[in-house]
Amino acid sequence: MSYPAFFDHAEKITLHDPLAELLGAASGGLIEYSYADVVRLAGHSCPTVAGAYLMTLKALKHLYGDSLPQRGSIKVEFYNEQQSGVTGVIANVVSYITGATTDTGFKGLAGQHDRRNLLFFGVPLEGEMRFTRVDTGDSIVVDYHPEIVPSAPGTMQLLQKLLGGAAHEQERQEFAAGWQDRVRRILEDSNNPRLVTFA
Repeated sequence: MSYPAFFDHAEKITLHDPLAELLGAASGGLIEYSYADVVRLAGHSCPTVAGAYLMTLKALKHLYGDSLPQRGSIKVEFYNEQQSGVTGVIANVVSYITGATTDTGFKGLAGQHDRRNLLFFGVPLEGEMRFTRVDTGDSIVVDYHPEIVPSAPGTMQLLQKLLGGAAHEQERQEFAAGWQDRVRRILEDSNNPRLVTFA
């Protein structure tokens, strides 16, 4: 897949997956995820996908510090219901990285490595999502504020023109460049404390 170069500049997320190690799927159980990986999963790159990636990255750093996050041992709860807005898109990214699922995931082996009942929606929270370590019970609530990185002038007008079928090829290219430029700026601003906040 050919994609914008800035995808590769985003910080990667490395986790230890005991199930992957047990089954020989990853050497030492180490699995690395990149922004390009979640774009492949979602089928597109946008501020929502970037935000899901960054919220997961920041939450795991907060919960695990210098140690490796344990994939399959992280519970994730959402304030919104699954069908609300872009919650489903965010949940797909978070589930992909953490291994957390509702009742659709791997059922485990001899009571171990069960990936089910780790993903919940419609939970009363003081933020958008809560990540919890199953082993320690430590948790963190995160919020995402993409509005602090606005679109370039004219980008949304071009989108409306595209959706209405009235845009020509140069305008399509201008829109795509402007859209991805905002995603680039969000990822490059990932250490801005106002972008991903903790409650």
